[in-house]
Amino acid sequence: MFHWGWQEARELTEKVYAVTSGGAFKKDLRLSGQIQAAAAPSMANIAEGFIRRSDKEFIQFLFVAMASAAEVQSHLYIALDQGYIDQKQFDEIYEQADKTAKIISGLIKYLRTRQTRQTKQTKQTRSTRQTRSTRPTRLTKPTKNQRFNNQSILISLQVDNVSHYPLFYPPGAL
Repeated sequence: MFHWGWQEARELTEKVYAVTSGGAFKKDLRLSGQIQAAAAPSMANIAEGFIRRSDKEFIQFLFVAMASAAEVQSHLYIALDQGYIDQKQFDEIYEQADKTAKIISGLIKYLRTRQTRQTKQTKQTRSTRQTRSTRPTRLTKPTKNQRFNNQSILISLQVDNVSHYPLFYPPGAL
């Protein structure tokens, strides 16, 4: 899915550069530079986010890439209004930017779902570890103060040098 999003952003960048390389659009250095500067990061941020080590960082870069695609769309209106591009060029590039943004949005949703699933698995793993770690690692011998009614014995459970809830044993169980 990453590759697909990056390829669509690349196609968007190619279309923007093609339309800004000639005619009156080329002479408007400020607008052509702005739309090019918006198109390139849509591609670059996907790649940069992908190389990061966490989904959280990747998602942040994907949001920037999606915003860049929206910025391209905004600049297209200016180019159309100024007569730098015709309606056909506008529609083609606008649709490419929209397609790129939708794919990026889908990737963000996928990564968020995966994060949620991993978080649940992590909690389950921690819970399993806690369940496993409650096995006694050291039982202390009861003292006279630890004997209760009916001579039940209170034994302190210690796991990793931390005392946990006491265990009660009936007389003769030990």
